[in-house]
Amino acid sequence: MTKYLLIISTLFLFSACFNKHGISAKYYSECKEYYDVQGYYHKECGKDDIVTYDELGKKSNEVVEYIVGTEEEKPKGNVW
Repeated sequence: MTKYLLIISTLFLFSACFNKHGISAKYYSECKEYYDVQGYYHKECGKDDIVTYDELGKKSNEVVEYIVGTEEEKPKGNVW
């Protein structure tokens, strides 16, 4: 199992398509930058990410819970 995780992680490291949101198919995100009439700066980026870091975190937590197991949930409130 760990062998597969190491192989997959090295593939992602050498893909060179990381940006601040996650893993993308493009090296640079296509963003539209402009100033409006009042002089405020706007930056709108498309959603071209394959995997975001939030999704990676959620999936890795699911894998850890599957391997380690979840703790029993303690009863809440007044238990007599």
